[in-house]
Amino acid sequence: MESVSQLSVKVWGEFACFTRPELKVERVSYPVMTPSAARGVFEAIFWKPEIRWQIRSIEVLRPIRYFSILRNEVHSKAAVTAIRERRLRGDAYFADDDRAQRHTLALRDVAYVIRADIANAPHAADEHPAKFRDQFRRRVVRGQFHHPPYLGCREFAAFFGRPSSDDRPIPVTGDLGRMLLDLDYAADGSGRGVPRFFEARLEDGVLVVPRHLYAPGVG
Repeated sequence: MESVSQLSVKVWGEFACFTRPELKVERVSYPVMTPSAARGVFEAIFWKPEIRWQIRSIEVLRPIRYFSILRNEVHSKAAVTAIRERRLRGDAYFADDDRAQRHTLALRDVAYVIRADIANAPHAADEHPAKFRDQFRRRVVRGQFHHPPYLGCREFAAFFGRPSSDDRPIPVTGDLGRMLLDLDYAADGSGRGVPRFFEARLEDGVLVVPRHLYAPGVG
């Protein structure tokens, strides 16, 4: 059950890929949604600079099923400066010369109930979180979002709504191993982040994120 202070949302989709960061080229998904991906869903629905989302638990509602795809991708990014330079030189771009095949091991037919708390950002310590909780709940009911939510990769769209009383986690218990918790971003605004991990475990279909992992100075 959702407590007075805790917020929850149900998310589902046809495909998902919560990529293991230790595998650089091939995309291989964790078996369940990661806390960082769950935070991304909450931020997609309701983002404010005054708050930070702290994930408390992720309930897995559907059996864990993998599928494999092989895709053609290009090495280069479509940077505006590079395009201008090519035009000035009169060069053409041929995708065949820049192509590589990459394998993705993703998840199929997923659904989760995510529960989280709101923590005030340092510059908004005096803000009362109750107003933010009310705004979030209204947005979930109305289907509103700050930007489209997704399930790990942007091409895997996520649907969302209020959890139902019929939602039940799958009866699976076991260690998930070392899982990505989140990225600690540099304070200089460069966008560089240091990954932080924790030992994850599924208990009767529920991944609980220990509260102390979000304590200041941890990581």
